[in-house]
Amino acid sequence: MSKLTEFSVHSSNTCNSKVSPTETRKSNPTVTAKKIAVIKGDGIGPEIVTETLKVLDKIANKYGHTFEYNHVLLGGVAIDEVGMPLPPETITACKNSDAVLLGAVGGPKWDFGPGHMRPEAGLLGIRKELGLFANLRPVKLFSALANACPLKNVTEIDMVIVRELIGGAYFGERNTFTDENGNKVANDSMTYRDFEVERVAKVAFDLAKKRHNKVISVDKANVLDSSRLWREVVAKIRMDEYPNVELSDMLVDNAAMQLIHNPAQFDVIVTENLFGDILSDEASMLTGSLGMLPSASMANGGFGLYEPCHGSAPDIAGRDIANPLATILSAAMMLRLSLNMPNESDDIENSVNAVLDQGYRTADIVGKSEAEKCKVVGCKEMGDLIVNKL
Repeated sequence: MSKLTEFSVHSSNTCNSKVSPTETRKSNPTVTAKKIAVIKGDGIGPEIVTETLKVLDKIANKYGHTFEYNHVLLGGVAIDEVGMPLPPETITACKNSDAVLLGAVGGPKWDFGPGHMRPEAGLLGIRKELGLFANLRPVKLFSALANACPLKNVTEIDMVIVRELIGGAYFGERNTFTDENGNKVANDSMTYRDFEVERVAKVAFDLAKKRHNKVISVDKANVLDSSRLWREVVAKIRMDEYPNVELSDMLVDNAAMQLIHNPAQFDVIVTENLFGDILSDEASMLTGSLGMLPSASMANGGFGLYEPCHGSAPDIAGRDIANPLATILSAAMMLRLSLNMPNESDDIENSVNAVLDQGYRTADIVGKSEAEKCKVVGCKEMGDLIVNKL
């Protein structure tokens, strides 16, 4: 897996030591319980989360842990059941948990309501309520899936995109009105404060120190004032606190091209919310499928919300063909970054590698040149394969 395995977000409870599971149990007394808020969400969310919980149950049994799951609502299903995308009970449950596991939210069913009543409003709201300011998206091309990469002759991709998550255009002032000439006008404000840039930059530089000491900061400083502030603050943080980390600036349009032209040049990318959303989805396709990319949205102190990078895919919901691996790998990130269980995290990641090496694939990650060699399985069977390998 990605060298993200060496990283923690300013967490006093995250262990980076490399010891055996037996040694872990001796030095870390068996955890009585860890509380996990579980949000299955919409579309394929319930399916992929169900398989992930099977994996976590196996980990709990194998390592002597207890995971307490508190199932709560968010997104479209919350709109249907309680009339709002983010119920207060969900916020309370998440704040009272050690971590949050999320499936996916949204779908065309809810695309026609006002903005505050759409599923995505619930997702943005929970990020804000929990202070989840840094989104970590590791982009790793598994060797077994090299044929699924759409680029020719690319075998090595291993980067992490650090996206600022609770600022910028998604959280700026917005309004729609009719001007004096009768034209309908919409405004969205992309606003950043220096401390918002500073804290996410530190996350990126800390991560780079665990990897290859290289950060590329992506902005649009040739046009946007917010990007000029971004570039200024990132440069100052590097000069004052991380002088040994190499820093380069790259305009977002160039970064989009370079991800396709030469993805191997990237190690740690740090960027603002809107650009990070777009670039991370673009980068995800380098691995062959969004179904392989986990993510962690982190607050200070190691608390995080963990979810796959893909959407709710309502067109395939209930058909047992969704890929649960991104969610399972997100749970592995949760074990490492929030629950102080690095060896358990390694166990899940190694099991995913082993199952892929054996030729098992969900439909989305079957490369054309290897279709006859692969064993295509459904969502439930892929979950079972990971559980059996643990």
